[in-house]
Amino acid sequence: MFGITRWVCIGCWVTLTVNGFVQPQSRVETVELKKQPALPDLYEASVLELQEGLDAGLFTSVDLIKAYFARIDEVNLKGPELRAVIETNPSALAQAAALDYERKTSGKRSLMHGIPILLKDNIATVAEEGMNTTAGSFSLLSSVVPDDAGVVKRLRKAGAIILGKANLSEFAHFRGNLASGWSGRGGQCTAAYFPGSDPCGSSSGSGVAASIGLAAVTLGSETDGSITCPSSQNNLAGIKPTVGLTSRAGVIPISQNQDTVGPIVRSISDAAIVLSVIAGKDPNDNFTLAQPNVVPNYIKALKKDALVGKRIGVPRKVFLDVPDIIDETVAAAFETALTTIKELGATVVDPADLPSAEEILTSNNETIVLDVDFKVQLNEWYESLLENPSGVRSLADLIAFNDANPELEEPTNFTDQSELIESEATTGFNATYFQALAFDHDLGRTRGIDATLQEFNLDALLLPAPGLTTVPAAIAGYPIVTVPLGFYPDNTTTQSAGPLTVYPAPGVPFGLSFLGTAFSEFDLIGFAFAYEQKTQTRLARKAFPAAIPSTQLADVIGK
Repeated sequence: MFGITRWVCIGCWVTLTVNGFVQPQSRVETVELKKQPALPDLYEASVLELQEGLDAGLFTSVDLIKAYFARIDEVNLKGPELRAVIETNPSALAQAAALDYERKTSGKRSLMHGIPILLKDNIATVAEEGMNTTAGSFSLLSSVVPDDAGVVKRLRKAGAIILGKANLSEFAHFRGNLASGWSGRGGQCTAAYFPGSDPCGSSSGSGVAASIGLAAVTLGSETDGSITCPSSQNNLAGIKPTVGLTSRAGVIPISQNQDTVGPIVRSISDAAIVLSVIAGKDPNDNFTLAQPNVVPNYIKALKKDALVGKRIGVPRKVFLDVPDIIDETVAAAFETALTTIKELGATVVDPADLPSAEEILTSNNETIVLDVDFKVQLNEWYESLLENPSGVRSLADLIAFNDANPELEEPTNFTDQSELIESEATTGFNATYFQALAFDHDLGRTRGIDATLQEFNLDALLLPAPGLTTVPAAIAGYPIVTVPLGFYPDNTTTQSAGPLTVYPAPGVPFGLSFLGTAFSEFDLIGFAFAYEQKTQTRLARKAFPAAIPSTQLADVIGK
């Protein structure tokens, strides 16, 4: 990255030989040739590259904030209308200046020191900083949260800078049958690999922003698919952690049993760096108290030989052999990935089916659990607010607010509130709820992922990210690590994914997912890293040119 410096003698007397004859000594006047250090390309820049540049004094964190702000402005103001970022942090430049000074005077706190990060807009930041926390809903605009989210506290302690808030599917896609990426506040977010393509999942803005370098790092949250799918459809690496590895305190909830917060970034290395910062116990989230006492240094998992001697299982039943679950393009790329996994030293056990697979396909227990959890926890969220100008204080109030403000929350094609209404109709934590929760754990854990790992003596499971891949891990509360797998060919026929979006489409990405048991992130990160480094799939295709902002560090340094 930093080039090579070459020194040439200046004003020296040298003896020259021409055509074999020695010539009289001549004084040679030359110049010093020096290769200038290269600034990282923000489209692809990694956390480590940014840290190297910051340490070397090539640029500052203030420069980084200015550059990312300009890139966001390019996309938001000049088009195309990706609508990935809802708002930026008015305090970010001041925070960056303070962290630059700290770097000079006492050194950096961590690998995230001075690194800008975008948060999904369901992750709370204190109002004094100047940003909202709304889950994309006007019902929460200008509301005042009591504290930063637990993961935000960890990021600030590590020296990260909150750059802004990313768009999302409103209320983490638990409002109704609406297109992925739409929220009242943010409008329809679209992905950058084909005009109007579906960004997928509720962490849509985080995925799109990471895909074209609108921030160094983004955070998302997953209940069922909302880190995995945006990572898949935006050519990214993502980690959906075990429920309870990262704190959900201060995150607008769907379900305490399935919600989890994790990184959506451009490389497994960046994902490991971020997870090492945000993982850990939090007294404000009692699920985190069940995790192991020591958080691994996930950076140590980054080994190219991590798959050597490992056993990787392929659960085909339901997940690969049911018609229309996986199309031919994804299926063919997956078969190629299996060959690569073998070349990397792993034994592929195929098939290695989940005993509960067919029951998972037909079960409605997840819906029962989520409906109850959402009503109880969202009511608690509204009640916890120090202020809320909309006057909404409950789920029932939210439904009424949306109906009373159709121009904000129910525009044409985006009127559905069916999941809110269904959730409001539940009666709370009763026998039906606890029975459904126990059955989910049985399907996902006991007769699901754990049963398969044990029966076939496996280290992990492997599936394409699209389809039903996320469901067993969602109901089990288990981790998924996703990396790029491939792209649809240029002759792909576009299909509607919503009133304003399409998927698949020519050139759009899809991913590969490694699944494991509780708190197996270290191993999964290693496997994903080995595959990523072997294939370098992300680098095979960029976003469509109009979606790529042009601003680079060179445009802001010294200005």
